[in-house]
Amino acid sequence: MVWAFGDGDYGKLGLGNSTAKSSPQKVDALCGSGIIKVACGTQFSVALTSDGKVFTFGQDRLIGLPEGRARNHNRPQQVPALSGVHIQDVAVGAEHTLVLSSTGDVYTWGSNSEGQLGLGHTNHVRPTVATVLQGKNIHQILPPGACNSARWSAPPCGGRVSLSWSSGSSVPLQLGLPLAVPPQYSGLREVSMEAVRARLRLLYHFSDLMYSSWRLLNLSPNNQSCTSHYNAGTWGIVQGQLRPLLAPRVYTLPMVRSIGKTMVQGKNYGPQITVKRISTRGRKCKPIFVQIARQVVKLNASDLRLPSRAWKVKLVGEGADDAGGVFDDTITEMCQELETGVVDLLIPSPNATAEVGYNRDRFLFNPSTCLDEHVIQFRFLGILMGVAIRTKKPLDLHLAPLVWKQLCCIPLTLEDLEEVDLLYVQTLKSILHIEDSGITEENFHEMIPLDSFVGQSADGKMVPIIPGGNSIPLSFSNRKEYVERAIEYRLHEIDRQVAAVREGMSWIVPVPLLSLLTARHLEQMVCGMPEICCEVLKKVVRYREVEEQHSLVQWFWQTLEEFSNEERVLFMRFVSGRSRLPANTADISQRFQIMKVDRRPPQPYDSLPTSQTCFFQLRLPPYSSQAVMAERLRYAINNCRSIDMDNYMLSRNVDNADGSDTDY
Repeated sequence: MVWAFGDGDYGKLGLGNSTAKSSPQKVDALCGSGIIKVACGTQFSVALTSDGKVFTFGQDRLIGLPEGRARNHNRPQQVPALSGVHIQDVAVGAEHTLVLSSTGDVYTWGSNSEGQLGLGHTNHVRPTVATVLQGKNIHQILPPGACNSARWSAPPCGGRVSLSWSSGSSVPLQLGLPLAVPPQYSGLREVSMEAVRARLRLLYHFSDLMYSSWRLLNLSPNNQSCTSHYNAGTWGIVQGQLRPLLAPRVYTLPMVRSIGKTMVQGKNYGPQITVKRISTRGRKCKPIFVQIARQVVKLNASDLRLPSRAWKVKLVGEGADDAGGVFDDTITEMCQELETGVVDLLIPSPNATAEVGYNRDRFLFNPSTCLDEHVIQFRFLGILMGVAIRTKKPLDLHLAPLVWKQLCCIPLTLEDLEEVDLLYVQTLKSILHIEDSGITEENFHEMIPLDSFVGQSADGKMVPIIPGGNSIPLSFSNRKEYVERAIEYRLHEIDRQVAAVREGMSWIVPVPLLSLLTARHLEQMVCGMPEICCEVLKKVVRYREVEEQHSLVQWFWQTLEEFSNEERVLFMRFVSGRSRLPANTADISQRFQIMKVDRRPPQPYDSLPTSQTCFFQLRLPPYSSQAVMAERLRYAINNCRSIDMDNYMLSRNVDNADGSDTDY
């Protein structure tokens, strides 16, 4: 008899519904079936009977059933593709399943984002034999990880274990300490292996303690007293010094579980918002960021906590139906508006203006944007960041490290300021130690062109660094206080903007858990990876109407590898509406599709490629050569950015507003 309880999403409890159960419930459909093993993935479950039958229930794409049978996915159903096969063992990963037959064959199905099925780079909805393992005398399969699979080759020889990682190739597993410190860790060269091992055990133990007790800790930086013997560990986490030492599960699993518990189920998209990009009355439309911000901040926060599209976009006067592509494309456009100055929330770092130091390609929050309208827009920026974390669709933003530190509530230091404004910090240091240059109280004002407590803000304006600073004289004797006040002002000048962004993020994700993250980890969660890697795309590709070995496919990958990263970013925008990929390949929710299409005369060859951004799909017509394909693809990604092939939407997206373009 099988009992089930817990999260019921997608019917994975097998009870005929998707309701969560806090106490065990009997799975009636499995009564009398002789169940000997049950395995659970993230959104599906698999049951094995004593007579070798396999039953599945849960998310339809993961349960190995044909499309028609998968509709009743909230009750156990026998997998028909395995009805004539006696199965003796089952194992599941996060989104994939392996079963072992009594004849030693391994069948796999589900997500193949990392090649964990051992079937190349193609997802398989139905059970498929892993031919690479046929004839290997497989006796047992081990529970795989989220994106890898392992199996036992029997009989084991001399305690040596063979593992099949992703592609199915076997490598020996060797446990123990290395003979010497690897050369890339030169700083540990003089440390003994036992000391390194002891340090690692200590760090893992610390992470275990944090993971088991983080709910009891005060993660709010505003409610921390001074450090003491009793709160030193918590203080080190909140202040940021100990965060880099935490194991990834300490800061990822609480976030993932909290997001999962607050996810809106049963909806493909949230409320509809309207965007107008084309002026029809002779007046320029407002920036997309401003249009969407005004509408979204009026919505209920709980309605935006969806797994893919927090809202649906209606593009007035355009032939576009938002099945995901329009949502992605408008977010990419909003990021461009922020960094090009169309919306004045961000400014280039002072180092960029002066062309010195680090972070010349990074942006800061604009300290001069203090109006109520600006606060609302910063709150919406926080909502965008939260949506990026929840949907795992990164934003193409390039914020300076000190901004990410402030969003994580890590206190800033003078070094953080120096990394974005080198000249200003050097100026303050020279004022502080001006006596080293022979300057005295008598000639102080001849060398320092300041006569009061004013200083330069990040946007270059001269502002009082303390209340009434314009009327407080700067002198040789109080220069130390001036420098301290100037640094303090600059380290906190965007606190109000940061608070508004964190408030917006709290609509979508649990903001207190940001106190477990480092600045780099938060940036990766929000912005993904800046480089578009061909190898990552190859791991998530699916081919339609064309084989992987076809010359068209080979030419495409050759062309993409020859592209610069800037061109690959444009390509991503062309096929998906996005400019970035998640830092973790497993977080790519859609498979990249390459589809061969035939064009009619008079030009069946060498025409432009097309895409469906909603489905991450590239459609390639036949080409006479790789050079021609490269030329056509470059033209498309540089010149074809409109989502305009949904002609049936033109009548639905007509502008019925009576006002002027200034309403948008």
